[in-house]
Amino acid sequence: MALANWFATFCSNLQIRDGGTIANRYANITRRLNTDFWTTTSDTAHSLYVGSYGRNTAISGFSDVDMIFQLPYSEYVRYNKYVGNGQSALLQAVKASIEETYATTSIRADGQVILIPFNDGITFEVVPAFENENGSFTFPNANDGGSWQITNPRPEIKAIRDRNTVTNGNLVPLCRMMRDWKNKWSVPIGGLLIDTLAYQFIDTWEHRDKSYVYYDYMCRDFFKWMANQDENQEWWRAPGSGQYVWGKGLLQYKAKRCYNLSLEAIEHEMATPKREWSAKQKWREIFTTNFSN
Repeated sequence: MALANWFATFCSNLQIRDGGTIANRYANITRRLNTDFWTTTSDTAHSLYVGSYGRNTAISGFSDVDMIFQLPYSEYVRYNKYVGNGQSALLQAVKASIEETYATTSIRADGQVILIPFNDGITFEVVPAFENENGSFTFPNANDGGSWQITNPRPEIKAIRDRNTVTNGNLVPLCRMMRDWKNKWSVPIGGLLIDTLAYQFIDTWEHRDKSYVYYDYMCRDFFKWMANQDENQEWWRAPGSGQYVWGKGLLQYKAKRCYNLSLEAIEHEMATPKREWSAKQKWREIFTTNFSN
């Protein structure tokens, strides 16, 4: 069926192609930091992919790889004793370590992360952190004189993975397709909020166990669901962790416009005879050229 093939190809086009390069850089960074802060040269220990890449919802063309590197607690004790902004000093120490491996890269410390930009447009954002007893992480914030903050990405990663499993692998493609929609329509929404809304929506969606044949309905129904979100709502709870996910602006209007476009697309699909060309043009109005290939 053409419809299923369209969405299968679309989802394939959204998959990240340079995973090997990313893995090599991740290993190099991890090995360097382990060498300097732990008594090991492991390229896997003490590191964790987080963000959209860690949740497996990033798409091709993405620019940021987020990772946490766990430091020994003794480093927390050391930098917490600083009279002035030990958080900034900690970030500089981690930056100096990474520069031993990537000396020619314009690495910089930026508030809470170490930014490592590469020539292919991908930037690694390394968060040095300390693991807490409950599995969350305390990390430095060098802004406004310095402070410590907490993040809890593991439950978020697990929640997305588990719900993707019980929805026949449909949650992750929905998250990815909506990132493509965000890019096409310049929607003011962050990646974690996309994943949070998709996670909530698909839990009760009646066709959540179906295949690509229902992806037109999935997009249509999700656009309608987003369009109906309370415009006064400023934050949502992240899957798993329950942390606040703040909105960046109103997304309802653009969701409503694309809901209407999806209705037109489906009308073309359901016509007798089918108007497949016209249907595909409507989906191309909603998504980027990733849909047209």
